[in-house]
Amino acid sequence: MKRILVAPLVLVLLAGCGVGSAGSSASAKLRITVWPQGKNGRSATYTLACRRATGTLPAAHSACSKLRRRGVRAFAAVPANSACTMIYGGPQTARVSGHFAGRSIKAVFSRTNGCEIARWSRLAFLFPLGK
Repeated sequence: MKRILVAPLVLVLLAGCGVGSAGSSASAKLRITVWPQGKNGRSATYTLACRRATGTLPAAHSACSKLRRRGVRAFAAVPANSACTMIYGGPQTARVSGHFAGRSIKAVFSRTNGCEIARWSRLAFLFPLGK
């Protein structure tokens, strides 16, 4: 009798963890604007849609796979009061907006300190800097 009750409980727990919801985590529709020389320079804008891995971003299929692995947390801002090294990584700036995994995304990336450089590096595949 106890074994019969365990199976439904396991299914409920797995459903709550998002198992089987790959469709929502795979969906993305993003607009990415990159300023390779900083905000005062020229910009390049790309699109990425992960339902079919399309858009103007180079290597869209690879980018969608990497986004799925990193998850929506990759877009989170550096927490307030974080201790960041004061290392300047360059003037590059990027803005990402749209939807990913059922959530609205509005994020700005830069390379102004160690925390921001690490954040940029996690999603660098979204920021082609061109030549």
